[in-house]
Amino acid sequence: MASDEAPFQFLPLGAIIQTFLVGKTNIVQGFPTQALYQSHNAPFFGETIGRVANRLSNAKINSLNGKSYQLAANNGANALHGGNVGWGKRIWDGPKPVGVRKIPGLQEIEGGESVEFRLRSEDGDEEYPGTVDVSVIYTAGTQSENGKEVRVLGMEYEVKLVGDEVEETVVNVTNHSYFNLAGKDTIEGTEVTLCSSHYLPVDEGGIPTSSSTGTFSGVTANKSFTLGPVEPDIDDCFVVDPSQASKIPINTRSEPLVKVVQAYHPETKIHLEVLTTEPAFQFYTGKYIDVDEVEGVKARGPRSGFCVEPSRYVNAVNVPEWRGQVVLKKGEVYGSRIVYRGWSDE
Repeated sequence: MASDEAPFQFLPLGAIIQTFLVGKTNIVQGFPTQALYQSHNAPFFGETIGRVANRLSNAKINSLNGKSYQLAANNGANALHGGNVGWGKRIWDGPKPVGVRKIPGLQEIEGGESVEFRLRSEDGDEEYPGTVDVSVIYTAGTQSENGKEVRVLGMEYEVKLVGDEVEETVVNVTNHSYFNLAGKDTIEGTEVTLCSSHYLPVDEGGIPTSSSTGTFSGVTANKSFTLGPVEPDIDDCFVVDPSQASKIPINTRSEPLVKVVQAYHPETKIHLEVLTTEPAFQFYTGKYIDVDEVEGVKARGPRSGFCVEPSRYVNAVNVPEWRGQVVLKKGEVYGSRIVYRGWSDE
């Protein structure tokens, strides 16, 4: 790992993003050691989530390779974030320095560095079919914008089905960082703008109730709203363009980067932008965060961070119109990109 002042730090456990400094503020929630993540990270702080991010209805893949697969029910009746030991709880190989990668669609970054983490997920890992190789490449650097230094972190995900056990599997990968721009115990006062008000209405377990999107009450696309001490309470999957639901490629890396979320805190004057090639993003205001004080790190409670999880649609493998987004076949490549940009006006 880099020095304490390094603007970005990562861990082999879960290819976790441990540090994202804007000025001297670490805007991501986490812990000072890998061991503490292993013992206390129930909220998935900073983790790379897979094999399937978000929820699968009744912890089941209804039809894949001509059969169904029963998974671990670790979120009520549903499967969540890859199971009991998803990719965010596994030790990855890395970080390995690789040649500096360009981030297509983004102005060139200065002082760029790229590192790669790799993981093999065997056939039957958390009951998912097929052996896959997964990699995430982090590219970090800076940009200059209106006289401000903007810190940039790009993520490039790639997954290949490499075993001969099956002809297809299911994949949906994201990063689960929790952001706090306030430098305080909660995210209260953060001003947020979402690119879309279209979302997937869900049942009490967080599973979409139909293949149609709705319009989220209180959210207007590209218009800011302020996070209060309790409201708005959001944990929903927003859709960038509902008309494309059945046309999403398994590899989105050549799609244009879209700025899906902007956030700003008026006291710290810290800005965050999240861009992605993905068709959707879960926006979560952290209602269920509950982490005890540990080794000098104060407790984290509800709304101590908010999540932006760019990904495919929730439960897509079980919805005929959406399954093409997540079903990875032999010879294909799953891919996606996420970019975080952070800076301060001070």
